Amino acid sequence: MKRFFVPGLLALLGLAAPAASQAGQEILNASYDISRELFADVNKAFVPYWKQKTSGDVTVKQSHAGSSKQARAVLEGLRADVVTFNTAGDVQLLAASRFVARDWATRFPFNSSPYYSVHSILVRKGNPKGIKDWSDLAKPGVSIVQVNPKTGGNGRYAVLAYYAAGLESSGGDAAKARALLKSILANVAVFESGGRAATSTFTEREISDVLVTFEAETLAYATSPNGNYEVITPSVSILSEFPVAVVDKVARKKETETLARAYLDYLYTPEAQEIIARHYYRPRNEEVAARHASRLASIKALEVGPVFGGWEKATRDFFDNGALVDALLKEIASEVR
Repeated sequence: MKRFFVPGLLALLGLAAPAASQAGQEILNASYDISRELFADVNKAFVPYWKQKTSGDVTVKQSHAGSSKQARAVLEGLRADVVTFNTAGDVQLLAASRFVARDWATRFPFNSSPYYSVHSILVRKGNPKGIKDWSDLAKPGVSIVQVNPKTGGNGRYAVLAYYAAGLESSGGDAAKARALLKSILANVAVFESGGRAATSTFTEREISDVLVTFEAETLAYATSPNGNYEVITPSVSILSEFPVAVVDKVARKKETETLARAYLDYLYTPEAQEIIARHYYRPRNEEVAARHASRLASIKALEVGPVFGGWEKATRDFFDNGALVDALLKEIASEVR
């Protein structure tokens, strides 16, 4: 019986091998909270792109939460092949644990950030509180929803934008910038855990007068058919980069390194840059950016490095336990009592 069993087994294995190859590869993109729609469209375009390039099939799965929460999830076992975050510090956290390469920022163009954005303000139709710039958020009676800066990159960008605006308007006076930041934080009614939760609180639960978030989110809601909102583009904001990286530690084990790299390379192609621009992010490709210039208002976008000394220093100064944000919130709480 053995003489018949072995050829039969080989025949079964011969049939199984093509079926496995036809199944193709699968990768997981762990991304920030409000990028669901963006990457759903990117993934739809990447699948035929990869098929044409390699004749192979691919499935790209998505995982979304606050950027910092996603970084911790990867450290705790989320098997993401790539990460597409909204602050460099979250990728650096993975680099410190050797989940991504130490030189991740040089692996792709533009500091491994295929697109960028700024922070802006969403108000209700008619702008009942007369909001024109960041300083108006400090006025009595203005109520704000934003992401918690202690837990999400979206909220950290907002805090740095407030502070930078204070520096700009005062000629670099740190005390005045601190005072403006404190007054704005005192008007925050809800610190949400992530960007989409903040948007839902403002639009669906109809809480507060103002939503502060990425421009891509404010423009998407203001231009939607049922949107009863207006976007206020402030005079100055912070350049928000969206860093990407291959999670080498995971991709090596899953044997998806080549595919993961190609997926992130694809984000820089004109096709993907066009998708990115349609979702109101600012593309790196100059030709694509020029086609969408009328949709994205000109704004003075300050960089975290020159103004705050880079993300590591900004985190120590503003967001670590006991740093400026904690100190201001403690002062605000004591004054309310």
